[in-house]
Amino acid sequence: MKIKSKYVFSLLLSGALVLPATAFAQNVGNCGWGSKLFDGQKGIVPQVLAVTTNGTSGNQTFAISSGTSGCTQDGVVKTNWKTAAYIDANMNKFARDASRGEGEAVKSLAKLLEMSESDSQVFSVALKDNFSTLFPSENVTSEEVTTALRAMLQGHSALSQYSAKV
Repeated sequence: MKIKSKYVFSLLLSGALVLPATAFAQNVGNCGWGSKLFDGQKGIVPQVLAVTTNGTSGNQTFAISSGTSGCTQDGVVKTNWKTAAYIDANMNKFARDASRGEGEAVKSLAKLLEMSESDSQVFSVALKDNFSTLFPSENVTSEEVTTALRAMLQGHSALSQYSAKV
């Protein structure tokens, strides 16, 4: 079966447009048509579609510039890459310390999340109590741990405000 060059070119062009969008899928934001269109939906598909909608139509740039579609001009750019990178680089230490509810890796992560001292103590206990959810197997990936940590924080009344930083 011979593939025509125009189809290969179309596939490559499509990939060139979609891949940058998927790289930012985790940071969809709260404005632009895509974010409004897919509001409340979870999973990678709605995130990619929201980012693609915002990126390919250019509406998010316009919305930020004009203060429309839920965007503001005084917004703050935030990212959670530091938390993900920390967990990835310290998986074994973090797993060990989380299982005990204490240790340098837990303290460092609490500091990275900008937790108060009292919240840091609650965080340590929550990690120990939820260890089997955070680390369900020896083969768990740092991405899975990060996702489980975010969910744990979201579901914890005293720590939910930190979930956006994970």
